[in-house]
Amino acid sequence: MDWESAALSTALSTADGSANTDGIRLLTIRDLSVEIWRGDRIVRPVRGVSLALDRGETLGIVGETGSGKSMTGLAIMGMLPAGGRITAGSIDLDGRELVGLPAARYRAIRGNDVAMVFQDSMTALNPTKRIGEQVAEPVRLHRGASKREARARAEEMLALVGLPRPAERLDDFPHQLSGGMRQRVMIAMALVCEPRLVIADEPTTALDVTVQAEILDLLDDLRSRLGMSMILVTHDMGVIARHADRVGVMYAGRVAETGPTSELFARTRHRYTQALLSSIPSLTQDRREELFSIPGAPPDLTVVQAGCPFAPRCAAATDRCRAELPPPVTEAGGHVHSCWHPAEGPAARTRARLVVPAPAGSGPTASEPTGSGPTASGPAGSGSTASGPRLRVVDLRREHPAGGAGLFGGRRTVKAVSGVSFEVAAGETFGLVGESGCGKSSLGRMLVALDRPTSGEVIFDGEPVTRMSARALGPRRTELQMMFQDSNASLDPRMRIGAILREPLAIQGVGTRAQRTARARELLRDVGLPASVLERYPHELSGGQRQRVGLARALALDPKVLVADEPVSALDVSIRSQVLNLMRRVQLERGLSSVVISHDLAVVRYLADRVGVMYLGKLVETGTTDEVYGSAAHPYTAGLLAAIPEADPGAPRAPAAARVRGEPPSPVDPPSGCRFRTRCALATALCAQEEPPLTPVTGTHHVACHHPLGREESRS
Repeated sequence: MDWESAALSTALSTADGSANTDGIRLLTIRDLSVEIWRGDRIVRPVRGVSLALDRGETLGIVGETGSGKSMTGLAIMGMLPAGGRITAGSIDLDGRELVGLPAARYRAIRGNDVAMVFQDSMTALNPTKRIGEQVAEPVRLHRGASKREARARAEEMLALVGLPRPAERLDDFPHQLSGGMRQRVMIAMALVCEPRLVIADEPTTALDVTVQAEILDLLDDLRSRLGMSMILVTHDMGVIARHADRVGVMYAGRVAETGPTSELFARTRHRYTQALLSSIPSLTQDRREELFSIPGAPPDLTVVQAGCPFAPRCAAATDRCRAELPPPVTEAGGHVHSCWHPAEGPAARTRARLVVPAPAGSGPTASEPTGSGPTASGPAGSGSTASGPRLRVVDLRREHPAGGAGLFGGRRTVKAVSGVSFEVAAGETFGLVGESGCGKSSLGRMLVALDRPTSGEVIFDGEPVTRMSARALGPRRTELQMMFQDSNASLDPRMRIGAILREPLAIQGVGTRAQRTARARELLRDVGLPASVLERYPHELSGGQRQRVGLARALALDPKVLVADEPVSALDVSIRSQVLNLMRRVQLERGLSSVVISHDLAVVRYLADRVGVMYLGKLVETGTTDEVYGSAAHPYTAGLLAAIPEADPGAPRAPAAARVRGEPPSPVDPPSGCRFRTRCALATALCAQEEPPLTPVTGTHHVACHHPLGREESRS
């Protein structure tokens, strides 16, 4: 429509608050639409998108999975998937039109003028080629450099992105590097020809919070030093708040709202943006209240619907919203939104109270804090009841072969878990946090007897399950269940959901087939799914629905202990809130003892009564959530908290000294003494000589540190 095109032109000309008259604009996207043929269906992932980017600027594009963020980036790169094509619109890069450009001319631009940092570095890097070859390839292709010149340039770039010992890494293969190191290689490969535009597509999604902070700081620094512009694609509003100059919020292939970052966060106008911000769990979240979650799911992109695409999920929607697509409206400062009933800023963070149907005194209720008040097990943090704890872990250790030989030909071993001890009371949730590779998942698998420890004990209701034979352990397995991280991989793709839920009941000989089917329906109802899901296959469900099925399967045999390993790490912020609310409600209603494993500290803050912080196979701090989050005593815990990106552009950043730098040492050969000392600003000679034991800070708060935070002598 003519009025819409005119509004889009006005929005683009004022995207930075003024018309583009001084040549500062680098990229202009106008009314871009993309279609992808999938058999007899047409997917429309990008529908009339208009965005602009200035020189030296970072534009953040945010939205749920399927909103069109990545596909917009791939359209700019000329890398649409098979069956994909641009059906309308324009992509202008510094005066050069990219839409319709011949393939040979696009290849000359791609990697030279425009480069991309992909989400999954393990699949984006060629596993059969050495790191040096892959980083040097763009220089040889676009700059005509010799092999020696390109290798020298690759080494220079690896040093620039902070890869340790870059000369040695040139001959490594991707699988020999950690996730953070591979991501640095991806950045080096993208920047080796110093492009004018870099598209970073979820560059830190799979990384720990500490590595994420380093990678994003690195991108900011390189953008400034090399004079580049950047498009940062993410679903993390905290990352956007900290690293983007301007924001574009996408939903169902369309731009819902754009504007300067501080303006958009302070004066949120689109109801979808407001809902996204409200869905983020924060470290100050009241655990007695449910997290806000966006109802429903994103629309089917094969269907062309009338009206605002967010209307079916919007509490403010009217008949007009369902019938007419709202046009872009430009406000002061280049703030543009497309909403018939714009919001007046972020929503107030008011939530429904958790109501727990349990007898008085049997567990936390809606009227008492669950992190500091009494629980089903007595005083919070005690970890025990009058009859003893539900789960007790005593000096648990797990070592396994690493492959290859040691210095003198001996077998090398990975010390995954090294002497961990803690207790979990009936009805209590214990959270385990730490970086990838610290031993959290290895510990979780031993808790449910999927793996045997090298030494130590897991004692469940007074019985040492680690000593039981397979026959004796069989009946106890029903009481120890695990909710896996990847619901897509943990559900059999050849089985319908009904068969998946009936299977554990059938193995244990519970009921008739009709009774097992009735139980499956009951489980689906408990996790908020309709009975019709019984006849579907896993691939027919969304990520959030699959995770709900994973929880239902774990609950099928009424376990007493549930171990949840990164249960929401792969989910969008809106779906994550739904699953977290469900997990918390189920845990409280059933009185489950739970162990929640995550590197997301906000998730653990919401779910856990007590927290254990792991580093390189050891617990370095334990305590109630209020103690650990409110007054962290270990420098590592404080560093993890400092690295969390807060969804507030005006929030003060933690000083650089407080953040954890570098990557963990190898668990094959951990440092002597305190294992964290190689990354700790407070480390002394004592830390290298003696391993600090867990000592009390208060009655329930313990720390393993020679120089705990908060003590005057540690600052002298």
